[in-house]
Amino acid sequence: MVLERLKKGEKFANIAKEVSLCPSGKHGGDLGSFGRGKMVKEFEKAAFALQKRQISPIVKTKFGYHVIKRLE
Repeated sequence: MVLERLKKGEKFANIAKEVSLCPSGKHGGDLGSFGRGKMVKEFEKAAFALQKRQISPIVKTKFGYHVIKRLE
């Protein structure tokens, strides 16, 4: 559902504010900048594989399911 909404052009931050259970959700899903070794393996692998402004497929970690958008 989230990926479908993103493909239709909805803003990532708006969707994150609405559906995210993570504390970052209230900030539009913004986790800020982070380097390698700061996130769980599955999340980090997906995040660093993205090109600028690209959105990931659903990523499963021990914390749940995530959709990642790389900004920089």
